[in-house]
Amino acid sequence: MLRVEDLSKTYVRNDVHALDRINLTVKDGQFVSIIGASGCGKSTLLKIMAGLIPPSSGRVLLDGTPVLGPRPDIGMMFQQATLLPWRTALENVLLPIEIRDGAKAAHARSDLAVELLGLVGLAGFEKAYPGELSGGMAQRVAICRMLIIEPSVLLLDEPFGALDELTRERMNEELQRICTERQATAFMVTHSIAEAVFLGDALFVMSARPGRIVEVVPIDIPRPREFSVTTEPHFGEIVQHVRSRLDLGEQL
Repeated sequence: MLRVEDLSKTYVRNDVHALDRINLTVKDGQFVSIIGASGCGKSTLLKIMAGLIPPSSGRVLLDGTPVLGPRPDIGMMFQQATLLPWRTALENVLLPIEIRDGAKAAHARSDLAVELLGLVGLAGFEKAYPGELSGGMAQRVAICRMLIIEPSVLLLDEPFGALDELTRERMNEELQRICTERQATAFMVTHSIAEAVFLGDALFVMSARPGRIVEVVPIDIPRPREFSVTTEPHFGEIVQHVRSRLDLGEQL
């Protein structure tokens, strides 16, 4: 279980109050989305949860243990794939193991890396370089690079925001499948209401800065979900409700 308790963040240098008394819980195996206006502190919250920056007050707990810095049981994926162009897809996937445990340990995990690439539909592309991959394929490699360390929690900061709409839809379905098969716990920042509803078991709506949780919206749509579900009336009702809460959040 991932828990955030009374968390606030102020950037002293420019006196920006980014987050104010955030409290939330992500249960084991749950996929949670968080959405809010630009500048409301979503990415700041994610970086604090990953242990990349410290909070001003409050704390983050994973299975009861405070998150005080980067940890191998927390994986993070950013909007850009950030693959090293001189390394193949397989070598990019193995990079976290190589950095943490050395080249021999990375070589010993090659079979797992190949298995992960197959899981995301990239079997046969192990020796391809990033320049030979499409944007969606590069993001799949980045997903594998995050999964290779077998983290308990996946933190996703707009991982598909730079992709075209059709590729983004396919990647949403792919991410849902991966998280379901691996029973992963995931927390994703997005600006897309439809994406947040499609992927999430629950959705946290944030106010404008300083970011606060306005509402927790349960998503009661059965899984597995195909993107055709976005045309169904109930899906539209949830999207419209979240949009109204975002409008309220702008006023808070």
